[in-house]
Amino acid sequence: MSEENRTQTPGVDIKKVRSNNDSDSGSRVSSRASSFASGQSPFRSASVRLGSPVTTNAALFHAAASGLNDGNDNDDAVDDEEFEEDNGDGNSDAFHRAMSFATNTPLNESGAVSIRSVDIDNPDPEVVKVVGRHLVRDPDNAGEPSNAVDEGLDEFASLRLQGGDITRQLYNWQREHEEETGTVKRGRSRSFTLPRPVPKGPSDEPLDIKNIKAPGGFRRNFLVKKAQEQDPENLQTAPPTFLTRNFIEFLSIYGHFAGEELEEEEYETEEAEEDEAGPADERTALIRRPSRPKLRRKPTHTGKGNATITKTVLLIIKSFVGTGVLFLPRGFYNGGLLFSSLLLVTVSCVSTWCFHLLITAKDAVGVNSFGDIGGALYGPKMRHLILSSIVISQIGFAAAYIVFTSENLRALVLSLTNHATDMSIESLILLQLILFMPLSMIRDIAKLSGTALVADLFILFGLLVLYFWDVRTIVTEGVADVVMFNADKFTLFIGTAIFTFEGVGLIIPIQESMRRPEKFMTVCGMVMIFITIVLVSMGMLGYMAFGSNVQTVVILNLPQDSHTVNGLQLLYSLAIVLSTPLQLFPAIRIIENGLFVRSGKYSNKIKWEKNFVRFVLVMLTAAVAWIGADDLDKFVSLTGAFACIPLVYIYPPMLHLKSVARSPLARAGDIVLIAVGAVAMVYTTSRTLASWVS
Repeated sequence: MSEENRTQTPGVDIKKVRSNNDSDSGSRVSSRASSFASGQSPFRSASVRLGSPVTTNAALFHAAASGLNDGNDNDDAVDDEEFEEDNGDGNSDAFHRAMSFATNTPLNESGAVSIRSVDIDNPDPEVVKVVGRHLVRDPDNAGEPSNAVDEGLDEFASLRLQGGDITRQLYNWQREHEEETGTVKRGRSRSFTLPRPVPKGPSDEPLDIKNIKAPGGFRRNFLVKKAQEQDPENLQTAPPTFLTRNFIEFLSIYGHFAGEELEEEEYETEEAEEDEAGPADERTALIRRPSRPKLRRKPTHTGKGNATITKTVLLIIKSFVGTGVLFLPRGFYNGGLLFSSLLLVTVSCVSTWCFHLLITAKDAVGVNSFGDIGGALYGPKMRHLILSSIVISQIGFAAAYIVFTSENLRALVLSLTNHATDMSIESLILLQLILFMPLSMIRDIAKLSGTALVADLFILFGLLVLYFWDVRTIVTEGVADVVMFNADKFTLFIGTAIFTFEGVGLIIPIQESMRRPEKFMTVCGMVMIFITIVLVSMGMLGYMAFGSNVQTVVILNLPQDSHTVNGLQLLYSLAIVLSTPLQLFPAIRIIENGLFVRSGKYSNKIKWEKNFVRFVLVMLTAAVAWIGADDLDKFVSLTGAFACIPLVYIYPPMLHLKSVARSPLARAGDIVLIAVGAVAMVYTTSRTLASWVS
């Protein structure tokens, strides 16, 4: 037989089949072998007629063992001499014995094995060995039995042969029975173990099978994962560092200020709005709801957070320690050393208790927004009142920061020019507007991560320098003139202390971001102790170092001819300039959500209307800063008394009284807090305004 004809049958060595060196006979053998491989042979018809379990693979077995004889062509029977020549002496007799043993009848007239009685399930071992010799084997391990457990992947090697898929079961049959070596066939096929890949969901988190079982869950997960893979922002070459990651998380929490959904969605695609809303469950809508005002939309960040206790500690510290600490030495002068220290400790304790009341009311009502809690308990007016207080307080903070920066830059210019150039506070406020305008147009809070990170690093550096100069001044020059209680100006320090501790807007989102939210109050209490120590020590040291000469911004008391001090003034000014847009972000988004129902994604008109609102709000903040430029300490006190007292000491006990308080003691405690907060707000605000006018 020619080489071409010997390779016609897929996976079977045709040279073991007699061809009598006749091309027609060889073509006939090849043709019949192909017909066996395709399941269109007379043997298959015979098995169907007789009810035999013989399959196409059994036919292939006979094609290899009996020369593809169908009972009519004696020329195609196995040639004993050729078989003996190829397989060694005595193998021909073994072959005939195996064939006879495997059948209940002798060889038929043509010398081929009768197909009716071949036992495919329990073959004779000699038959298995003979069939194995006619199969194409790997020359490296020919003659060695394969192990389906240890070499599970090698069982697919036959598929690489020409027509391997057709002859695959024949190879599997020979391999399995070669392993058994005459034992009874197992009731099931041999299996092997491979590691099962863990399915991944959005953000590379392990996929919950419940999300897949939900209606549309499989497609939703596919679309979300595909969108995330194609998002350039997700193609990070390296994970963010510990410091950067925590600041990004802090900005994400700022996007949920007071529990409100304030993150801008204007540049998200429609598919992203539908598919990236969060993990799907049985309550997830398959069709996206039409857009509606966010002020009436329930918060969606109800999923369990993943922030550890360490991250929570850092987030709380960053929420409370900021620029307000620089106003404390002047505040201690207004209140007196002893009175101010005791008042700061008292404000810290009462603030922590009010945070507890707010969290308890949130859990009882079942909503996660400060404003939504008020709306659920007292109606829409209470919601708008809470949001209005948040807007006023944030504008006040931003205005105070603008004045603070202006005074620092003015002192820096005087120092660098040897008092030759004196820029007014008003002109420096206008210069800051040039930078604030483009920053206020940023709609994605994540883009402020770089400025926020730099700002907090500068603030940390400034605190360390202030501690150094305060201690050095006290050691070299002694304690300055101080009083324990200042009866004339102590009311100014009340507002300043509350201004310093105002961070209620970030309490709810930080608690929601925790992996174990039930531990929030314990962590918050420990952190508040640390923050109180830092604030009291900064106020006491600054006042003891400079006495009655202490400036509203204590940096101005440091030697102005020192390059270190000049660098500190510049860095702190840049820090406040970069963090001011972050302070305005909640106010801008709350106002936009109240004024606009539709997004500006598909309407340039709405987009420019929003830009105009942002422009007006920045101008309003600058105008407020202009008004309070001459008396920054009074302006800070007014902001704390009028805007911060209600947010911390009036609204939380009101919400707790309506939702949780049932015992007489709890109700009495809430009522006392409400009354004291209201009196403090009215009294402190009136006294601050009176001292400002006078």
